[in-house]
Amino acid sequence: RAAPPEEVFAAVTAEVGQVLSVAFTVLSRYETDGAATVLGTWTSAGGAFPVSIGTRVELGGRDVHTLVSRTCRPARLEHYDQDVGAATATVLTAGVRASVGAPISVGGRLWGVVIVAPETDQLLSPDTETRLAGFTELIATALANTEAQAALSASRVRLVAAADAARRRIERDLHDGAQQQLTSLALEVRALRAAVPHEADELAAQVDGVATELTGVLADLSEIARGLHPAALAEGGVRSALKALARRSAVPVRLDLRAEGRYRDQVEIAVYYVVAEALTNVAKHVPGARATVRVWRVHDVLHAEVRDDGPGGAVTLGSGLTGLRHRVEALDGRLTVDSPTGGGTIVEAELPCES
Repeated sequence: RAAPPEEVFAAVTAEVGQVLSVAFTVLSRYETDGAATVLGTWTSAGGAFPVSIGTRVELGGRDVHTLVSRTCRPARLEHYDQDVGAATATVLTAGVRASVGAPISVGGRLWGVVIVAPETDQLLSPDTETRLAGFTELIATALANTEAQAALSASRVRLVAAADAARRRIERDLHDGAQQQLTSLALEVRALRAAVPHEADELAAQVDGVATELTGVLADLSEIARGLHPAALAEGGVRSALKALARRSAVPVRLDLRAEGRYRDQVEIAVYYVVAEALTNVAKHVPGARATVRVWRVHDVLHAEVRDDGPGGAVTLGSGLTGLRHRVEALDGRLTVDSPTGGGTIVEAELPCES
Protein backbone atom coordinates (compact mmCIF):
# COMPACT_ATOMS: atom_id res chain seq x y z
CA ARG A 1 0.00 0.00 0.00
CA ALA A 2 2.95 2.32 -0.67
CA ALA A 3 3.79 2.84 3.00
CA PRO A 4 6.82 5.07 3.72
CA PRO A 5 10.08 3.09 4.05
CA GLU A 6 10.46 3.91 7.75
CA GLU A 7 7.08 2.27 8.45
CA VAL A 8 8.16 -0.80 6.50
CA PHE A 9 11.42 -1.04 8.46
CA ALA A 10 9.67 -0.69 11.82
CA ALA A 11 7.02 -3.29 10.91
CA VAL A 12 9.54 -5.80 9.53
CA THR A 13 11.93 -5.61 12.47
CA ALA A 14 9.06 -6.10 14.94
CA GLU A 15 7.61 -9.01 12.95
CA VAL A 16 10.99 -10.71 12.57
CA GLY A 17 11.67 -10.42 16.28
CA GLN A 18 8.32 -11.81 17.32
CA VAL A 19 8.19 -14.67 14.78
CA LEU A 20 11.75 -15.81 15.55
CA SER A 21 11.33 -15.22 19.31
CA VAL A 22 14.56 -13.23 19.65
CA ALA A 23 15.55 -10.36 21.93
CA PHE A 24 16.83 -7.86 19.35
CA THR A 25 16.35 -7.13 15.65
CA VAL A 26 18.34 -4.61 13.58
CA LEU A 27 17.85 -3.60 9.94
CA SER A 28 20.71 -1.66 8.32
CA ARG A 29 21.51 -0.26 4.87
CA TYR A 30 25.02 -0.51 3.44
CA GLU A 31 26.54 2.78 2.31
CA THR A 32 29.08 3.38 -0.44
CA ASP A 33 31.70 4.70 1.99
CA GLY A 34 32.32 1.42 3.85
CA ALA A 35 29.71 1.83 6.57
CA ALA A 36 26.15 0.79 7.33
CA THR A 37 23.27 2.93 8.64
CA VAL A 38 20.75 1.54 11.13
CA LEU A 39 17.23 2.08 9.76
CA GLY A 40 15.07 -0.18 11.92
CA THR A 41 15.29 -1.69 15.40
CA TRP A 42 13.14 -3.77 17.76
CA THR A 43 13.58 -5.25 21.21
CA SER A 44 11.41 -7.77 23.00
CA ALA A 45 11.64 -5.75 26.21
CA GLY A 46 9.78 -2.92 24.53
CA GLY A 47 12.19 -0.25 25.73
CA ALA A 48 14.77 1.81 23.92
CA PHE A 49 17.16 -0.09 21.66
CA PRO A 50 20.86 0.28 22.58
CA VAL A 51 21.61 1.70 19.10
CA SER A 52 19.41 4.50 17.74
CA ILE A 53 18.00 4.88 14.23
CA GLY A 54 20.51 6.61 12.00
CA THR A 55 23.59 5.26 13.78
CA ARG A 56 26.54 4.57 11.47
CA VAL A 57 28.20 1.18 11.83
CA GLU A 58 31.78 1.23 10.53
CA LEU A 59 32.55 -2.02 8.71
CA GLY A 60 35.63 -4.03 9.63
CA GLY A 61 36.50 -6.51 12.30
CA ARG A 62 34.56 -9.58 13.33
CA ASP A 63 30.84 -8.71 13.37
CA VAL A 64 27.79 -9.74 11.37
CA HIS A 65 27.46 -6.40 9.56
CA THR A 66 30.95 -6.88 8.13
CA LEU A 67 30.65 -10.61 7.39
CA VAL A 68 27.43 -10.19 5.38
CA SER A 69 28.89 -7.21 3.54
CA ARG A 70 31.97 -9.21 2.51
CA THR A 71 30.24 -12.44 1.48
CA CYS A 72 26.73 -11.29 0.45
CA ARG A 73 25.55 -14.41 2.29
CA PRO A 74 23.93 -15.10 5.68
CA ALA A 75 26.38 -15.03 8.59
CA ARG A 76 26.32 -16.38 12.14
CA LEU A 77 28.41 -15.55 15.18
CA GLU A 78 27.95 -17.66 18.31
CA HIS A 79 30.07 -15.24 20.30
CA TYR A 80 31.85 -11.92 19.76
CA ASP A 81 35.45 -11.13 20.58
CA GLN A 82 37.05 -7.75 21.20
CA ASP A 83 37.55 -6.91 17.50
CA VAL A 84 34.23 -5.11 16.97
CA GLY A 85 33.16 -1.61 16.05
CA ALA A 86 31.75 0.98 18.43
CA ALA A 87 28.12 0.33 17.49
CA THR A 88 28.46 -3.42 17.97
CA ALA A 89 30.26 -2.85 21.27
CA THR A 90 27.27 -0.79 22.43
CA VAL A 91 24.93 -3.65 21.62
CA LEU A 92 27.18 -6.09 23.49
CA THR A 93 26.73 -4.04 26.65
CA ALA A 94 23.01 -4.83 26.41
CA GLY A 95 23.76 -8.54 26.76
CA VAL A 96 24.03 -9.66 23.11
CA ARG A 97 26.48 -12.55 22.77
CA ALA A 98 25.41 -14.19 19.48
CA SER A 99 23.66 -13.07 16.30
CA VAL A 100 22.60 -14.11 12.80
CA GLY A 101 22.32 -11.83 9.80
CA ALA A 102 20.82 -12.24 6.32
CA PRO A 103 21.54 -9.99 3.32
CA ILE A 104 18.90 -7.82 1.63
CA SER A 105 19.42 -7.64 -2.13
CA VAL A 106 17.50 -5.18 -4.33
CA GLY A 107 17.82 -5.27 -8.09
CA GLY A 108 20.74 -7.70 -7.95
CA ARG A 109 22.83 -5.57 -5.60
CA LEU A 110 23.51 -5.88 -1.88
CA TRP A 111 21.34 -3.25 -0.19
CA GLY A 112 21.47 -4.07 3.49
CA VAL A 113 21.19 -6.65 6.25
CA VAL A 114 18.74 -7.88 8.92
CA ILE A 115 20.35 -9.10 12.13
CA VAL A 116 18.70 -10.95 15.04
CA ALA A 117 20.11 -11.73 18.47
CA PRO A 118 18.74 -13.93 21.28
CA GLU A 119 18.71 -13.40 25.00
CA THR A 120 22.09 -13.85 26.69
CA ASP A 121 21.52 -17.45 27.80
CA GLN A 122 19.78 -18.64 24.62
CA LEU A 123 20.97 -20.09 21.32
CA LEU A 124 19.59 -19.35 17.86
CA SER A 125 17.99 -22.34 16.11
CA PRO A 126 19.86 -23.89 13.15
CA ASP A 127 17.16 -22.77 10.68
CA THR A 128 17.31 -19.09 11.68
CA GLU A 129 19.19 -18.11 8.51
CA THR A 130 16.57 -19.78 6.29
CA ARG A 131 13.64 -18.26 8.12
CA LEU A 132 15.30 -14.85 8.14
CA ALA A 133 15.91 -15.05 4.37
CA GLY A 134 12.15 -15.19 3.79
CA PHE A 135 11.78 -11.82 5.50
CA THR A 136 14.66 -10.27 3.57
CA GLU A 137 12.91 -11.20 0.32
CA LEU A 138 9.79 -9.35 1.49
CA ILE A 139 11.92 -6.36 2.47
CA ALA A 140 13.59 -6.40 -0.95
CA THR A 141 10.18 -6.44 -2.66
CA ALA A 142 8.96 -3.52 -0.55
CA LEU A 143 12.12 -1.54 -1.27
CA ALA A 144 11.92 -2.26 -5.00
CA ASN A 145 8.32 -1.02 -4.99
CA THR A 146 9.34 2.11 -3.09
CA GLU A 147 12.18 2.83 -5.52
CA ALA A 148 9.86 2.28 -8.48
CA GLN A 149 7.27 4.64 -7.01
CA ALA A 150 9.94 7.25 -6.32
CA ALA A 151 11.21 6.94 -9.90
CA LEU A 152 7.64 7.27 -11.21
CA SER A 153 7.02 10.36 -9.09
CA ALA A 154 10.29 11.89 -10.27
CA SER A 155 9.41 11.21 -13.91
CA ARG A 156 5.98 12.80 -13.43
CA VAL A 157 7.62 15.90 -11.96
CA ARG A 158 10.02 16.03 -14.91
CA LEU A 159 7.10 15.76 -17.35
CA VAL A 160 5.25 18.58 -15.59
CA ALA A 161 8.38 20.75 -15.60
CA ALA A 162 9.01 20.02 -19.29
CA ALA A 163 5.40 20.88 -20.18
CA ASP A 164 5.64 24.15 -18.24
CA ALA A 165 8.91 25.02 -19.97
CA ALA A 166 7.27 24.33 -23.34
CA ARG A 167 4.35 26.60 -22.42
CA ARG A 168 6.75 29.38 -21.43
CA ARG A 169 8.63 28.97 -24.71
CA ILE A 170 5.42 29.09 -26.75
CA GLU A 171 4.25 32.15 -24.79
CA ARG A 172 7.54 33.93 -25.52
CA ASP A 173 7.37 32.94 -29.19
CA LEU A 174 3.83 34.25 -29.47
CA HIS A 175 4.74 37.49 -27.73
CA ASP A 176 7.97 38.11 -29.62
CA GLY A 177 6.69 36.80 -32.96
CA ALA A 178 3.02 36.75 -33.91
CA GLN A 179 1.87 39.38 -31.40
CA GLN A 180 4.58 41.85 -32.37
CA GLN A 181 3.88 41.36 -36.07
CA LEU A 182 0.14 41.79 -35.57
CA THR A 183 0.73 44.92 -33.49
CA SER A 184 2.89 46.39 -36.25
CA LEU A 185 0.25 45.48 -38.83
CA ALA A 186 -2.43 47.15 -36.70
CA LEU A 187 -0.37 50.33 -36.57
CA GLU A 188 0.00 50.28 -40.34
CA VAL A 189 -3.76 49.82 -40.77
CA ARG A 190 -4.43 52.79 -38.49
CA ALA A 191 -1.99 54.88 -40.52
CA LEU A 192 -3.74 53.71 -43.69
CA ARG A 193 -7.13 54.67 -42.20
CA ALA A 194 -5.85 58.15 -41.46
CA ALA A 195 -4.81 58.51 -45.08
CA VAL A 196 -8.20 57.50 -46.52
CA PRO A 197 -9.97 60.51 -48.09
CA HIS A 198 -13.14 61.68 -46.36
CA GLU A 199 -15.25 60.99 -49.44
CA ALA A 200 -14.13 57.32 -49.63
CA ASP A 201 -16.69 56.10 -47.12
CA GLU A 202 -16.79 52.51 -48.38
CA LEU A 203 -13.01 52.15 -48.28
CA ALA A 204 -12.90 53.72 -44.82
CA ALA A 205 -15.47 51.21 -43.58
CA GLN A 206 -13.46 48.32 -44.98
CA VAL A 207 -10.27 49.58 -43.33
CA ASP A 208 -12.13 50.04 -40.04
CA GLY A 209 -13.36 46.46 -40.34
CA VAL A 210 -9.82 45.15 -40.83
CA ALA A 211 -8.63 47.19 -37.83
CA THR A 212 -11.43 45.78 -35.67
CA GLU A 213 -10.62 42.21 -36.69
CA LEU A 214 -6.94 42.76 -35.99
CA THR A 215 -7.76 44.10 -32.53
CA GLY A 216 -9.90 41.03 -31.85
CA VAL A 217 -7.20 38.64 -33.04
CA LEU A 218 -4.63 40.40 -30.85
CA ALA A 219 -6.93 40.13 -27.84
CA ASP A 220 -7.53 36.41 -28.50
CA LEU A 221 -3.82 35.78 -28.96
CA SER A 222 -3.01 37.64 -25.73
CA GLU A 223 -5.58 35.53 -23.88
CA ILE A 224 -4.07 32.33 -25.29
CA ALA A 225 -0.56 33.44 -24.33
CA ARG A 226 -1.74 34.40 -20.86
CA GLY A 227 -3.39 30.99 -20.43
CA LEU A 228 -0.23 29.19 -21.50
CA HIS A 229 1.93 30.88 -18.90
CA PRO A 230 0.75 34.16 -17.37
CA ALA A 231 3.40 36.84 -17.33
CA ALA A 232 2.14 38.07 -13.93
CA LEU A 233 3.05 34.70 -12.43
CA ALA A 234 6.64 34.83 -13.62
CA GLU A 235 7.07 38.48 -12.69
CA GLY A 236 5.17 38.91 -9.43
CA GLY A 237 4.43 35.44 -8.10
CA VAL A 238 1.19 33.70 -7.27
CA ARG A 239 -0.40 36.66 -5.41
CA SER A 240 0.05 39.01 -8.36
CA ALA A 241 -1.15 36.41 -10.86
CA LEU A 242 -4.29 35.58 -8.85
CA LYS A 243 -5.16 39.27 -8.50
CA ALA A 244 -4.95 39.63 -12.29
CA LEU A 245 -7.00 36.45 -12.70
CA ALA A 246 -9.71 37.79 -10.37
CA ARG A 247 -9.92 41.06 -12.33
CA ARG A 248 -10.55 39.15 -15.56
CA SER A 249 -12.96 36.63 -14.03
CA ALA A 250 -16.47 36.40 -15.48
CA VAL A 251 -17.87 36.03 -11.93
CA PRO A 252 -17.29 38.27 -8.88
CA VAL A 253 -14.27 37.09 -6.88
CA ARG A 254 -13.24 37.87 -3.31
CA LEU A 255 -9.56 37.29 -2.61
CA ASP A 256 -8.05 36.20 0.70
CA LEU A 257 -4.34 35.76 -0.03
CA ARG A 258 -2.31 35.12 3.11
CA ALA A 259 0.69 33.31 1.64
CA GLU A 260 3.62 35.67 1.31
CA GLY A 261 6.79 35.29 -0.74
CA ARG A 262 7.66 33.13 -3.71
CA TYR A 263 7.57 29.36 -4.12
CA ARG A 264 8.89 26.77 -6.54
CA ASP A 265 7.78 27.37 -10.12
CA GLN A 266 5.80 24.12 -10.29
CA VAL A 267 3.95 24.94 -7.04
CA GLU A 268 3.01 28.47 -8.16
CA ILE A 269 1.91 27.24 -11.58
CA ALA A 270 -0.21 24.48 -10.04
CA VAL A 271 -1.97 26.93 -7.71
CA TYR A 272 -2.64 29.33 -10.58
CA TYR A 273 -4.10 26.67 -12.87
CA VAL A 274 -6.26 25.15 -10.13
CA VAL A 275 -7.77 28.55 -9.31
CA ALA A 276 -8.16 29.45 -13.00
CA GLU A 277 -9.91 26.16 -13.82
CA ALA A 278 -12.18 26.37 -10.77
CA LEU A 279 -13.24 29.94 -11.64
CA THR A 280 -13.86 28.89 -15.25
CA ASN A 281 -16.12 26.09 -14.00
CA VAL A 282 -18.05 28.52 -11.78
CA ALA A 283 -18.59 30.90 -14.71
CA LYS A 284 -19.60 28.00 -16.95
CA HIS A 285 -21.94 26.07 -14.66
CA VAL A 286 -23.23 28.67 -12.15
CA PRO A 287 -22.77 32.04 -13.90
CA GLY A 288 -24.80 33.95 -11.27
CA ALA A 289 -22.64 32.74 -8.40
CA ARG A 290 -19.86 34.50 -6.53
CA ALA A 291 -16.51 32.93 -5.68
CA THR A 292 -13.97 33.26 -2.88
CA VAL A 293 -10.32 32.43 -3.47
CA ARG A 294 -8.19 31.70 -0.41
CA VAL A 295 -4.48 30.91 -0.35
CA TRP A 296 -2.69 30.23 2.92
CA ARG A 297 0.27 28.29 4.26
CA VAL A 298 0.42 25.90 7.20
CA HIS A 299 4.00 24.92 7.98
CA ASP A 300 5.35 23.46 4.71
CA VAL A 301 2.00 23.00 2.95
CA LEU A 302 0.48 25.64 0.67
CA HIS A 303 -3.33 25.56 0.49
CA ALA A 304 -5.37 27.05 -2.36
CA GLU A 305 -9.17 27.01 -2.14
CA VAL A 306 -11.92 28.22 -4.48
CA ARG A 307 -15.38 28.28 -2.92
CA ASP A 308 -18.58 29.35 -4.69
CA ASP A 309 -22.10 30.01 -3.38
CA GLY A 310 -23.83 28.01 -6.11
CA PRO A 311 -26.24 25.10 -5.62
CA GLY A 312 -23.48 22.45 -5.33
CA GLY A 313 -24.16 18.89 -6.37
CA ALA A 314 -21.21 18.59 -8.77
CA VAL A 315 -20.62 14.88 -9.33
CA THR A 316 -17.61 14.88 -11.66
CA LEU A 317 -14.31 16.73 -11.76
CA GLY A 318 -14.29 17.34 -15.50
CA SER A 319 -11.30 16.89 -17.75
CA GLY A 320 -9.70 20.17 -16.68
CA LEU A 321 -9.60 19.43 -12.96
CA THR A 322 -8.74 15.78 -13.61
CA GLY A 323 -5.61 16.87 -15.44
CA LEU A 324 -4.82 19.31 -12.64
CA ARG A 325 -5.24 16.55 -10.06
CA HIS A 326 -2.51 14.62 -11.88
CA ARG A 327 -0.32 17.75 -11.84
CA VAL A 328 -0.89 18.28 -8.10
CA GLU A 329 -0.28 14.62 -7.26
CA ALA A 330 2.94 14.66 -9.28
CA LEU A 331 4.14 17.28 -6.78
CA ASP A 332 3.14 15.01 -3.84
CA GLY A 333 0.09 17.17 -3.26
CA ARG A 334 -3.65 16.54 -3.09
CA LEU A 335 -6.65 18.01 -4.92
CA THR A 336 -10.13 17.60 -3.45
CA VAL A 337 -13.60 18.68 -4.55
CA ASP A 338 -16.47 18.97 -2.05
CA SER A 339 -19.87 19.82 -3.55
CA PRO A 340 -22.78 19.02 -1.22
CA THR A 341 -26.20 19.72 -2.69
CA GLY A 342 -27.29 23.20 -1.65
CA GLY A 343 -23.90 24.01 -0.15
CA GLY A 344 -21.84 25.29 -3.04
CA THR A 345 -18.63 23.74 -4.36
CA ILE A 346 -15.17 23.84 -2.79
CA VAL A 347 -12.05 22.99 -4.77
CA GLU A 348 -8.90 22.78 -2.66
CA ALA A 349 -5.30 21.98 -3.51
CA GLU A 350 -2.67 21.14 -0.89
CA LEU A 351 0.93 21.33 -2.07
CA PRO A 352 4.19 20.72 -0.20
CA CYS A 353 6.18 23.91 -0.50
CA GLU A 354 9.32 25.75 0.47
CA SER A 355 9.68 29.50 0.25
